[in-house]
Amino acid sequence: MNIAHFTEQLRAGRLLVGTQVASPSPLWPSALDGIGLDFVFLDTEHIPVDRMTLSWMCQTFSYMGLPPLVRIPSPDTVEATKVLDGGAAGVIVPYVETADQVRALAGAVKFRPIKGQRLADRLRGVSFEPRLEDYVRRRNSSALILFIESVPALRALDEILAVPGVDGVLIGPHDLTCSLGVPEEYDHPEYLAACKTILTKARAAGVGAGVHWWGSVEEHARFVSFGANLISYNCDLTVFPQYLRQEVPALKKLTSAGVRN
Repeated sequence: MNIAHFTEQLRAGRLLVGTQVASPSPLWPSALDGIGLDFVFLDTEHIPVDRMTLSWMCQTFSYMGLPPLVRIPSPDTVEATKVLDGGAAGVIVPYVETADQVRALAGAVKFRPIKGQRLADRLRGVSFEPRLEDYVRRRNSSALILFIESVPALRALDEILAVPGVDGVLIGPHDLTCSLGVPEEYDHPEYLAACKTILTKARAAGVGAGVHWWGSVEEHARFVSFGANLISYNCDLTVFPQYLRQEVPALKKLTSAGVRN
């Protein structure tokens, strides 16, 4: 799936499933091939990965038909264009709280290579010349996905969703529960009500929506019932130790007397 098709499906409400990949191992892409994923989530906010390694990962996953969506460290337009230059198919922006931030990010993601005053004018509604408008539209199919993970973002959600160029939103459960004053209480009624509000409003605005969540399939089903269609499921850093926690205790119970050749 190329990014244009991914974005079209995201906005249309098709259920899209991906996973976070933290390991830069060259063996990971082949391990993920054929599983049925729709995208991969690559993180530069919490994962120490350098720019060249990230670019190799993006180029490889893109070649496989798995759009690499990269979370940048902050709502920074320069960081957004850096990962796009490296091969990211889309930008995931953490801790967005205002429509002004989103307009600037939409300019960086949707109107490259235009910068400076010309971009500022375009974001104020001044159209480009037809040839340039067509060029920019054809050149920029990258996805713009925003993390909604604070009370201020929740309050500004209608204005944020109204900014042209937003393709999707993701809820950040840890940060959102902290901002709500109920840290890590993921079954708290106030948190679940906020999730339902975010997901419902986003889908009503024709924007893809989901939760960056490491929980069970059943827990994801609850968010899908709220309207989520973008599932960022788990991460190699969490799946591996989860599996070992299940198997290692059983292995420890084995004794040489109890094992037969």
